[in-house]
Amino acid sequence: MTSLRTLGSSGLRVFPLALGGNVFGWTADRDRSFAVLDAYVAAGGNFLDTADSYSAWVEGNSGGESETVIGEWLAARGNRADLVIATKVSQHPEYPGLSAGNIKAAADASLRRLGTDHIDLYYTHFDRPEVPVEEIIGALDELVTAGKVRYIAASNISPERLARSLEFSEREGLARYVALQPHYNLVSRDTYEGPLRDLAERSGLAAVPYYGLASGFLTGKYRPGVEVDSARAGRAAGYLESERGRRVLAALDEVAEAHDAPLATVALAWLAAQPTVVAPIASARTVEQLPALLGVAEPALTPQEITKLTDASA
Repeated sequence: MTSLRTLGSSGLRVFPLALGGNVFGWTADRDRSFAVLDAYVAAGGNFLDTADSYSAWVEGNSGGESETVIGEWLAARGNRADLVIATKVSQHPEYPGLSAGNIKAAADASLRRLGTDHIDLYYTHFDRPEVPVEEIIGALDELVTAGKVRYIAASNISPERLARSLEFSEREGLARYVALQPHYNLVSRDTYEGPLRDLAERSGLAAVPYYGLASGFLTGKYRPGVEVDSARAGRAAGYLESERGRRVLAALDEVAEAHDAPLATVALAWLAAQPTVVAPIASARTVEQLPALLGVAEPALTPQEITKLTDASA
């Protein structure tokens, strides 16, 4: 069985692949979502990632659909204690922003939808620079003190704001971020590598990257002349138009063939091997898509193979 990893300085032990909940209540209906969740847990998975805003972008949805599906599944399976559940605040249409009052109200709404009394990992989804870090951290600390949240984390934040947040937490003895959720994968490295990753490494923060498969591009199903029926096909196909994207696919093909593994598995294994990364996030709308994701820890990539992929994506 795949061993669990410690998430930064927290007491959380997580499977090396976080199951993304963005598709639940969107491209995966309730029954299909339940099947994916069951299969993930049966394989040893324990780390679910969602957000209060999933999937407000879909016509007819208002946000909270993913949390609701997960909450119904938790109630049906009675397995809440076995899972690490991460969700996020700032983007729900009814709870926008990171004011102290909004953070607390949004957390209560997430708890109701999830049908639980605590959130294991609570992210600020998109930083709001107009809100002082003191107000944000203060509100998050109140949630931790109240037992509604175990640990706090940040996503889509600048190195400067992250540094100020960590300094304030340490100076005042308040809850401190333990993890980051950056946009990071083989064809999108610029946002995270550099000052943000350097700060995460110095501060002992765990990275849980989103878009680990670049909206499906790194599965290898997007090729010249191939049409893919997916809600994210436009974004993924765009990578094919760049020389970098084509170089990465070629390198992935070579390494995947050497391991007799799916391209997605190799792409996630490269990500999992990067400094600070504890568990990439990837989502599956069908059970059939899961094995390639769950194999993240299986291909023992050689240093040469990691370098080959890194160079191709430079």
